[in-house]
Amino acid sequence: MRDIDEDVLRLAYDMVDTMREANGVGLAANQVGDLRRVIVIQLPEEKEARIYINPEITARDGERRVEEGCLSIAGYKGTVTRSVWVRFRALDHTATVVKLRAEDVLSQALEHEVDHLNGILYIDHMEAHEKLEKVEPSDDASSDADESEPEVSAQTDSGLWLPDDDSRNTPASLKLK
Repeated sequence: MRDIDEDVLRLAYDMVDTMREANGVGLAANQVGDLRRVIVIQLPEEKEARIYINPEITARDGERRVEEGCLSIAGYKGTVTRSVWVRFRALDHTATVVKLRAEDVLSQALEHEVDHLNGILYIDHMEAHEKLEKVEPSDDASSDADESEPEVSAQTDSGLWLPDDDSRNTPASLKLK
């Protein structure tokens, strides 16, 4: 896809809304029934969503074991092997070429979402599907008002779930005019 027209932007903005509504960190277009190569990502500490069109991982190195979950398999998580770092290339919502080297949660999210576009789910990376764990909602999450940290730490987990009171907003630069 070379032309980023209003239809592509509307898809991307709708994906951002869907991702936020589900308290996710990333979403690929095929997860919402569209086969265009579009992903959106917003890490817990970020105020703005990232929109990437025609994304690709151009290089990767190292291996690390991380926990992941997915909006496509809600309520479960599993341990997978991901790269220590990735090189990534895509177009952003303004048709600007974005090239970056990512580590930690960002590299994991980029690999996870590009995998979706390539027909791969995180469970395809698991050594044993029997090790898929059910994630139980925390009963005391709403009663513990003094807790300021999200339940899932970006240091140890994928950060694929965010607290219900996530206050990220769509920036003006991502809104249709």
